[in-house]
Amino acid sequence: MLRTAAAYAWRLIAVGIVVRFAFSVLGEFHRIAVAVFLGLVITAVLRPVAGLLARFVPRPLAVAAALIGGIVLVLGALALVGETVADQRTGLEREFVAGVDRIERRLEEPPFRLPADAFDDLQSRIGKLLSDHRSTLISTALSGASRLVEVLTVLALALFCSVFFTYSGEKQWQWQCEQLPGRARQRFAVGAGAAWRTFTGYTHGILLVAATNAVLVGIALFALGVPLAVPLALLEFLAAFIPLIGSPIALAVAAVVALASKGPLIALVVVALIVVIGQIEGHLLHPIVMSWAVRLHPVVVALAVVGGAVAAGVIGAVVAVPLVAVVWSVYQALRSPADEPA
Repeated sequence: MLRTAAAYAWRLIAVGIVVRFAFSVLGEFHRIAVAVFLGLVITAVLRPVAGLLARFVPRPLAVAAALIGGIVLVLGALALVGETVADQRTGLEREFVAGVDRIERRLEEPPFRLPADAFDDLQSRIGKLLSDHRSTLISTALSGASRLVEVLTVLALALFCSVFFTYSGEKQWQWQCEQLPGRARQRFAVGAGAAWRTFTGYTHGILLVAATNAVLVGIALFALGVPLAVPLALLEFLAAFIPLIGSPIALAVAAVVALASKGPLIALVVVALIVVIGQIEGHLLHPIVMSWAVRLHPVVVALAVVGGAVAAGVIGAVVAVPLVAVVWSVYQALRSPADEPA
């Protein structure tokens, strides 16, 4: 028994060393890794569209049409959000000022009983803090501008990769297989095929879940009269890519907006909405939509999200679940290679 435990122990240590080395390499080239990951996501989304268009037009034209259509769709959504914010700017300023006054009066009443000059003192402290750290804020803004350039560079590289992945993915795949020894090709093909099926299934599933959540949130906020319903729905769409914790955070932002603009009653309704949508997502959407692509226990999903967030921030939280799902699917596919087709 001790010999068996030792055998498993050195294997676990070897796996840990490999994983640590992989994360170290990705840390050094994280922008390239993120660009390739985004390129694979774009490919998983656009490849079926390009394949459908390729039945009627040449494949290069089909790939270009799918890519340009996706870019136009994203830019159109961002333009809609910007136009909505611009149209509601005046009303939002008035509603938020009135909402902040209501919150101040509520905090001055029982049971809080804050002094009336507490918020005036807070405003003066904030103003003094901003004036004292003006140079730091300016340098932070400049660094944010450089970060924006990095983000645009990563997006451009992702689009560049997705074009070639979508257009000639089969040729690239065949070339990679030809570089391996003859014995390893079959196992590599089985494992990589399982990985791609799981990755595309997860991508399509999470897009469907995110779109459903965004539509439900947008309809509910619009019916409640909460301002910025469209931007908040878009925020919910983006937050849904972080399982378990993304949607509650986005809806918490919506609850704060509802509290400042419509009062505590509407904010409580939005909090109830957080619970309802969480139940729909956890007990209906994920089991139905994601079960055929990702078969992971909720505890594993939670640990993956938290571990990814600790290791690489928001990007790690987004990437963690599909990475764990892909690794698990490859393990299952290679566990009994004799039963797999050539």
